[in-house]
Amino acid sequence: MTADIRNDIIIATEHIKARPEVVFPYFTDPALIVAWIGERAELDPQPDGVFSLDMGEVVALGTYTTVEPPYRVVFTWGIPGNDTLPPGASTVEVVLTPDGDDTMLVLTHRGLPSAHIGYHRSGWEDRLGRLRAAAG
Repeated sequence: MTADIRNDIIIATEHIKARPEVVFPYFTDPALIVAWIGERAELDPQPDGVFSLDMGEVVALGTYTTVEPPYRVVFTWGIPGNDTLPPGASTVEVVLTPDGDDTMLVLTHRGLPSAHIGYHRSGWEDRLGRLRAAAG
């Protein structure tokens, strides 16, 4: 897994040994998302639907903007009470591309303040590795 930073945008890629149809619900089903990131989730995977992910020390809050099963999901991301990254301030786009019986996942996180980029880069690297194990 790699996560690069290009023009203050995080681009993380992960190869998962499962089809996009298997991987996609890990971004839309509360029971599956907590298998790799977070402890509790409230998700309403439709445009303007809530995206709330309690990760213990921090909560990520936003809304879904695009939900195109099983290949693409986009949601906003921010932290309640954080002046530099308030809820909905940044955007996470996940694109799932078939690779034989597997999936190539590309996650792009845009709109992060520079002070948050390194932390989120390492976080996505760690969590997408967990997703690979959970979904594959």
